[in-house]
Amino acid sequence: MKKIYLLGLVATSVFLAQAQQDCSNGRYVDEVFPTVTTTSNIQYGSNLDLNGSNVNLLLDLYEPTGDTETNRPVIIFIHGGSFVGGSKTGDDVVPLAQAFAKRGFVTASISYRLGITFFGDIEKNATEAVMRATQDTRAAVRFFRKSADTEGNPYNIDDTKIFLAGVSAGGFNALHLAYLDEISEIPAIVDLNGPGLSGGIEGESGSAGYSSLATAIVNIAGALGDVNWMQAGDTPLLSFHGDQDGTVPFGTDLIYLAGVFEIMVVDGSSTVHAQAETLGLTHCFKPHYGADHVPHVGNADYLDTTVNYMSQWLSTFTCGGTDYCYDYGTMSLEEHGQFDVSIYPNPATNRVRIDSGENLKKIRISDLSGKVIRDLTTNGSSTIINIDEFQSGSYFIYIESESGNVRLKKLMKL
Repeated sequence: MKKIYLLGLVATSVFLAQAQQDCSNGRYVDEVFPTVTTTSNIQYGSNLDLNGSNVNLLLDLYEPTGDTETNRPVIIFIHGGSFVGGSKTGDDVVPLAQAFAKRGFVTASISYRLGITFFGDIEKNATEAVMRATQDTRAAVRFFRKSADTEGNPYNIDDTKIFLAGVSAGGFNALHLAYLDEISEIPAIVDLNGPGLSGGIEGESGSAGYSSLATAIVNIAGALGDVNWMQAGDTPLLSFHGDQDGTVPFGTDLIYLAGVFEIMVVDGSSTVHAQAETLGLTHCFKPHYGADHVPHVGNADYLDTTVNYMSQWLSTFTCGGTDYCYDYGTMSLEEHGQFDVSIYPNPATNRVRIDSGENLKKIRISDLSGKVIRDLTTNGSSTIINIDEFQSGSYFIYIESESGNVRLKKLMKL
């Protein structure tokens, strides 16, 4: 029987020691801004592609319209497409970038160098494609730090809080940036003298001399070449992955290009989080039970779940707190799933009603710091909760059914 690894480790003192933003009005968790201002095609770097041609590296910037805050955390979104396609304007990343800009983040969706040669050593060619893309992602992180340091901070960012969120191939980028961080770890088949591959780990895609480290990363259906690259004290990690993913392995397995070309064995999210657990890394794993590849694309429920978990987890770094992740213990994947839940009124003043398509078992309400405000056991498919004594603000409601299905919803108390 498959198992979910223990989640939600206690925050380490190094993260708690960081200065936190003011989240008292729900910022960074709720949509506190109704609209987003987009600036397209900002150049963050350039480099050679696999054919030796120069490629300008561009990003689209999303900011909350009318925001006066001058010290905002950044999320860099990295699109999918198997390193041969996809776009910074794709529907795998744009809805997420917009959702988090409405929450007060500065968000960016980046392009990166694409292309894999189908002739010759396909494993070598694919590995070099990942290397080029990861070098570009590092340059994007450095770009924001350089802009804050030498250009008057035009994007009003806090350069100590730069997060990465990658989808599919973008998840590969985020994971490799975080954990492939030693020259000795670069696979021997990679030719660092090849087109656009010079510069080692950091590469030469732009903004040299600045740190490319991320505060934390979010991996959505990506994989890592080798979990042995991970070390104690490495970058915190949140992952989403469908346990029925037919494109990128959920655990350790072969990956194929275009569903045909066998490339190599990679370590998917399940294996990555097993290693994170062993090493004691701060991590959170949210499997999408019964789902295939990147189910948040075109599915409002999965998108809502992804945004809610991301905002709750990232709030620990932006707002402070110790509860990084809801812990499902060691229940099997077969015992979990999505189910319909409605909460109303929301926002609410005195009472809130929860209706579901299944009989309820457990309800837990926590504030943005992760502190549990109320733990309830219940039965039946609906319940009414008195919230009259709650302070005004935002809360997370964890809901579990008798069959073990779970949902995470947000509640605004007026």
